[in-house]
Amino acid sequence: MGDNLKYFELNTGAKIPSIGLGTYATPPHIMVAAIKLGCRHIDCAHAYQNEKQIGQVLKQLFEEGVVKREELFITSKLWNFDHEPEDVPKALDRTLADLQLDYLDLYLIHWPVKEKKGLVSNAFEKLLPPDIPSTWKAMEALYDSGKVRAIGVSNFSTKKLQDLLDVARIPPAVNQVECHPMWQQEKLNELCKSKGIHLSAYSPLGSQAPGAKKDGGLLEEPVLSLVAEKLGKSRAQVALRWNIQMGHSVLPKTSTEARLKQNLELFDWSIPEDLFCKFSEIKQVKFVKPMMMVHEKSAGYKTFEELWDGEV
Repeated sequence: MGDNLKYFELNTGAKIPSIGLGTYATPPHIMVAAIKLGCRHIDCAHAYQNEKQIGQVLKQLFEEGVVKREELFITSKLWNFDHEPEDVPKALDRTLADLQLDYLDLYLIHWPVKEKKGLVSNAFEKLLPPDIPSTWKAMEALYDSGKVRAIGVSNFSTKKLQDLLDVARIPPAVNQVECHPMWQQEKLNELCKSKGIHLSAYSPLGSQAPGAKKDGGLLEEPVLSLVAEKLGKSRAQVALRWNIQMGHSVLPKTSTEARLKQNLELFDWSIPEDLFCKFSEIKQVKFVKPMMMVHEKSAGYKTFEELWDGEV
């Protein structure tokens, strides 16, 4: 079962590596170690505020011959204050300049949330009514230009993804969302599979939100403990392997090289069906609920239920 899950094919024909490195608050030395250990999928975003740093690391690795650009799959994301159609290409150009790249393998709308430019606070006044169809048209133009090899979305509910599919000329290749054994995204997963959209899992080891319990309790889940013990693997490895066997790429992040190495060792074993079916018993809990994306007085989404269309 192993080798054929190292990559998944997107609806563009491109192959996305099934294990990526999430770069939010990730130290540069971890990124260097990840690439040297064979990781070929790097997940970035303008909002992470470290794309210039990542660009310097990539430039160094290319110059040293550690890896070639064409061997890497690099993703970035359009932030909420760049949703106006005229701002979309400028945002991409800024990201490409920061990363010191000529193209991205994948560019995502980070959230279905629109914000006013120039307001850096978490004040509700910055939240605007989104216009996803017009933003998506600008994303399609980037795909046409060749500066991005694939386009997609992130944090889109089943309804928002279907609404986009109803108007899109080019369907999204990816929807990157929170997904792990405690938030399995069954309904969204079914839509993605039926429409040829790849689901990519962020926070695959639990919550990374500031102030949250380290993993939201995911790695203490009894089913994970049972499967890990039976297979002689870590609970983190089991959680990651579950997602991959579901057909999802995973974007774990870590600050230690030992865990990084462990996170990449997912292909010489699998979770057998008699254990895999036990994951359906796990109580579902959504961890990622960013307060700054909703406000009852805003012109945008007023509640999490509205943002996620009831999938909370």
